[in-house]
This record gives sequence, structure tokens and C-alpha cells, in this order.
Amino acid sequence: MRGILGGLILFLYLAAAPVEAVELVPPGNRNVEQPPIPGASARRTAALQTTYATKYRRIYELLRNDATLRSKIRNAAAAFGIEPIHIIGAIVGEHTYNVDAYDQLQTYYVKAVSYFRSSFTFSYGGETIDEFLQRPEFAACAGEKDSYALWSCRENVWDEVFRGRTVGGKRFPEDRFSAVFFQPFFAGQTFGIGQLNPLTALQMTDMVHEVTGLAKINHTDPQGVYRAIMDPDTTLAYIAATLKKSIDAYARIAGFDISKNPGITATLYNLGNPETRAARLAAENRLRRKHGRALKWPEENYYGWLVNDKLEELEALAAES
Repeated sequence: MRGILGGLILFLYLAAAPVEAVELVPPGNRNVEQPPIPGASARRTAALQTTYATKYRRIYELLRNDATLRSKIRNAAAAFGIEPIHIIGAIVGEHTYNVDAYDQLQTYYVKAVSYFRSSFTFSYGGETIDEFLQRPEFAACAGEKDSYALWSCRENVWDEVFRGRTVGGKRFPEDRFSAVFFQPFFAGQTFGIGQLNPLTALQMTDMVHEVTGLAKINHTDPQGVYRAIMDPDTTLAYIAATLKKSIDAYARIAGFDISKNPGITATLYNLGNPETRAARLAAENRLRRKHGRALKWPEENYYGWLVNDKLEELEALAAES
């Protein structure tokens, strides 16, 4: 447990250290060429017998043809104090590189209902997530009150203690916490128009409840969790909350205002763990300042690069009534 506590102390130190100033990250890509696309994305696209360009155009057309969806996106963005382009960018990135879009929003509703009515649990090897969290290794997280801090702590414990190790005579996979316990159909599966995973939704539930009044979700009710991330009427709030968390984390921890660069917010939506990434960037830039070197700016990955590359087209879409 010393490794976990030491890591948490270091993270809290980095997160708490004051930034000298908040610098605006302007729109546009830092990379001239698109960063490499992971092989898993290429394999998924090949399996669907399609192309990235075709998938991009399909999700673009879904958004362009559905004024109601665009209105819901604007409302969700306004509730969380972000621009609609951030939500559109996240949705476009997911459906271009991870899944293919349905032709109509109604199909997302129909798909969601099929999961609400399914019988499944969040578990691994016969041990439910609720039972797993009673293990003494998670005692360090008991004092966390906010859902984001609580589930981030639990994820850290998983990575430090259980991932790829044998604990108490039980072997655990070398895989992400979300993939092992929170994706009962197959590992790597995400859901809904925002392609959120259940762990992200659990992290964001307090923020979503506070801003929108939507009921909180709980890991003991997996159907309720899936309802939140698959129903287009609720998942947009979770998408917006996730993006807002990234914007706030980079301003507070790393000293960068990324609110005008949807390629960066899309990148963080794709990668996750914005506070950890912001803390690492802040630490690197403290060293750079110390040695008189130029600051390292947040950079887009392949996913965010596309969003910035298509920014004019996507912003026009966001502005349509």
C-alpha cells in the first residue's frame, strides 16, 4: 500500500501546487500531420468493411439531419458551461474511430431499452464489484465523498495492487479496471451516442446530479448505469460533465485553458484520466521553467486531430438551429 499512498500523495501535491498563470490554448492542431491511429481502431473499421471517411460522414449526417439532437446537445453544453462543439467533437471522434453510427437517433433509444431489460452484473470471476470493493485494499478510498475522487481512488488501487497480480489466491487480468468489472458483455465495449464506459459514468454521477438533478447512479444497479449512458436524453449530460472535468482540470492543475480547442478536449475524452494527465504536464512544465525551456503545450492525439481538422465544418453544424 505504500506505493498507492505515495502515488496519491505525489498526485495531490502536483494537483494542489498553484499554477503561475492560465494560458489560452488557441484553436487548431499542434501536429502538422495526424498522429498514428491505433491498430485496434483500424481492425474495427476493417471488420465493418468501411473507412474512417465513411464513418465520419455518417455521424456528421446523423447530426446534420437531426435538429432535435443538436438542440439537446446545446442544452447539455449550456448546463455545464461549455461550448456545444466540445460535445459534437467527442461524438464525432467516437463514431469515426471506435464504432459506426446508426442512421437515426431513435435507434439509440431502441438499443438502450434492450440493455435495460437484460440481466447482468458487474463482476469478475464470480465476485461482484460490490464484494470486491469490500477488500481491505480499498480502505484508503473510504474517506472520499465525491464520486469522481472515490472512483479515481478505486481505479488507482486496482492499477497498483490487483492489475495483473495474484491477490488472496486469485489472479486478476492485466487490463483496465473498467474492462474487467464494468463491461459484462465483452471487454472494451462502450455504449450510446457518446460511447461512455460505465466507470466514467460512475465517476461523473455526482457532478451530473448537482448540475441537472438527474438521479445518481450506483454500481449495485448495473441496469441503471447502462440506462444513464445509453439513453440519449441522459447520456449527453454525462458527456458534457466529462468534458467539463477535463477543461477544469487543465486550468486548475496545468495552467492551460483548453476551452477553445475542441481537439484537445476530444483527445482527453478519448484517453480519460484528465487530472493525472494535467498533473504530469504541470510537473514537466515546472522542470522546463526551472531550466529556462519553452513550455510544453497540450497536444491532440489522432482522434482530437480529426476534430480540429474538421473544425470549420463541425462549428457550422453546432451553430445550426
